[in-house]
Amino acid sequence: METDAGNLQQKRMYLQGLRQVNQAKFIPVLKEVHEEIFGRTDCLACARCCTSIPPLVTRSDIKRLAAHLGIAPKIFQKRYVLEDINGELTLNGVPCTFLQSDNQCSVYDIRPEACRRYPHTDEDEYVRRASLNLANAQLCPAADAILNRLQQIFPLS
Repeated sequence: METDAGNLQQKRMYLQGLRQVNQAKFIPVLKEVHEEIFGRTDCLACARCCTSIPPLVTRSDIKRLAAHLGIAPKIFQKRYVLEDINGELTLNGVPCTFLQSDNQCSVYDIRPEACRRYPHTDEDEYVRRASLNLANAQLCPAADAILNRLQQIFPLS
């Protein structure tokens, strides 16, 4: 993953320009590229998402995780969740409290929605999230590979 300033600016401009691409053609290709890249990506070899950014959690996530751990949702929230001034909830540990030494997730089957969806590279809203996609491409090798592949398939002039 290249991170020089010129390359970042070029990727930022590209992501912003994707809004002009025909979405009916773009979205199926995006999903195909996502499947292709993640089909050959070993997330456990990286785990940067789990070691760098705390995921957002929903009330449903809290209830599900608390039940799994056999504790009340209020206790789970007190132990494992931070609430920012805007009311957004995140898990409170980086690296993630549930990340094991082998990069496996101890709550993988019931992990938070944000973890299941990361890095959001197969979602219809991709073109409306230029800043998020750029940040994810800087952190996640698969998201960066997807962005690079999209630039080849959909060059913008």
